[in-house]
Amino acid sequence: MTSLYDKNALIEHIHGSLMGVAVGDAMGMPTAMLDPDRIALLFPGGIHDFLPAPSGHPIHNGMVAGQITDDTQQTLVLADVILEAGKVDPELIAHKLLAWARSFNAFAGSLLGPSSMRALQAFQAGASIEKTGIYGDTNGASMRIAPVGIINLGDVERTVRDVALACKPTHNTNIAIAGASGIACALGACLRGERSLDAIVSVALDGVARGMKLGNPWLGASIARRTELAISLVTKGSSEVSVLRELYDVVGASTSTTETVPVSLALFYYSKGDPVRTALLAARMGGDADTIGAIAGSIAGAYGGIGAFPRAMRDTIERVNHCGLEKYASRLADVALQYAGSSKG
Repeated sequence: MTSLYDKNALIEHIHGSLMGVAVGDAMGMPTAMLDPDRIALLFPGGIHDFLPAPSGHPIHNGMVAGQITDDTQQTLVLADVILEAGKVDPELIAHKLLAWARSFNAFAGSLLGPSSMRALQAFQAGASIEKTGIYGDTNGASMRIAPVGIINLGDVERTVRDVALACKPTHNTNIAIAGASGIACALGACLRGERSLDAIVSVALDGVARGMKLGNPWLGASIARRTELAISLVTKGSSEVSVLRELYDVVGASTSTTETVPVSLALFYYSKGDPVRTALLAARMGGDADTIGAIAGSIAGAYGGIGAFPRAMRDTIERVNHCGLEKYASRLADVALQYAGSSKG
């Protein structure tokens, strides 16, 4: 059990959450946007560790084993905003995301998701953040939301409030806010020391329900009902292969928030909170595998802590990407504890 006042334990679980984002992202990078049949053809030996992108990959061609994508990069952009401002600052998020996109020439390729691409192009053209995110309903908000869950340490009301602020520039719809709230609240429950997987999913669904009341009303299937369906599929599944195929075929693994969030919660549940297995499951399933891996990994990493990752895996992430995740964890822990202290005052 972690304690809000045991800083070393808190850092270990925050570090685990950030590592879960990176490992899930890098593990899913080679199979992202591939269907299960294509994955079986390209990776006949299966996926058991980090792998390079296959030649001709539609998005990640040329990327090496263990390399992260925009999922982790944008998560750290959000962390940078929080560390600089001491809070979730929507305007600063927009500026830093735009600077990040320009630095990677993201507008010229497929690096950005559709909601972020549209919103950041509008912001670059001079639009206000009151308008830029009102149609953003895809999973970009959920994929980078981990720092918001981290600093709120399981306070559901404050988590959802901050999620809505973080979503404002690019994903200011009830669907996106609800999905990101569910992920951030589940992560926060893990940091508070919750060990019951059912309780963590319940907290996630509470966050979803609260988030659906915020932002621009938008069309979409029920995240809560799809999560219940996804959990039932993994509970009744006879084998890993059949479970992953059922999730892919029935719930879906696209860039839609209403598919990504339920599947991510189900993979966390099916892996029993093991962050490495969670990452492998996402990679083996396919679809938006890097994003699903990053999202599910953020929760599983918070649950298991940094010690749940083999040293070699952690070393690979840092050697290939130079993320400095441990330093981020320590600094975010300071902000989280300050938040916790201010909420008591």
